[in-house]
Amino acid sequence: MAQRHASAQKRARQNERRNRRNIMLRSALRTTVKKVVVALEAGDVEAAQTELPKAVRALGKATSKGVIHKNHAARKISRLTRSVNARATTHS
Repeated sequence: MAQRHASAQKRARQNERRNRRNIMLRSALRTTVKKVVVALEAGDVEAAQTELPKAVRALGKATSKGVIHKNHAARKISRLTRSVNARATTHS
């Protein structure tokens, strides 16, 4: 750390910790969203419907922790839900 002041050093440590946490959360978020997308691409509507609530929950948590913007989460949730519902109606 090249900072001279104790407060700047502490801030750098906090930023590093938060950055690691955000990377971890963003990675987990992408994984849960991808499970829904992969299930849809495979045509497995039941799996997509079971994974969708998990993805919505992960998006909400990421929003509350400041990892992603609330509009980004709302857009993702809307698009995922619409695609799952569209596939479910054509599947039935």
